[in-house]
Amino acid sequence: MQIVRKTRLGDLERAVMDRLWAIDTSDPDAAMTVREVHSSIAQERDIAYTTVMTVLDRLAKKGLVTRERDGRAWRYLPVSTSEELTAHLLRDSLEHIESSDRRAAMLHFLDGASPEEIDDLKAALAELESRAS
Repeated sequence: MQIVRKTRLGDLERAVMDRLWAIDTSDPDAAMTVREVHSSIAQERDIAYTTVMTVLDRLAKKGLVTRERDGRAWRYLPVSTSEELTAHLLRDSLEHIESSDRRAAMLHFLDGASPEEIDDLKAALAELESRAS
């Protein structure tokens, strides 16, 4: 996954990306137009069409979505899944910490984790270990 800049999603960017992440990206016809994204979001909040258009343009410039011309409209697809983006952001955060402090940072992060999150982490580590065997 290639993300051009460090990427943190704002509330509206997240809402737009959630719509794009919900589509079947294996279907080339599944890409969404600004109008389709706007219609979906407008069911939950009062938002202008041009605002959605601007957000999609920014997401394209950040490298989070691709766009392709379809007549006069653009069709948008996410570059990665939500999980891939989250993993990238976590990895990027850890890369900027001295290796001696990385473990301490992870421990601070995990101190606030719920028992369910710890169980998820243990299950993910077990899956990685089974892949390596």
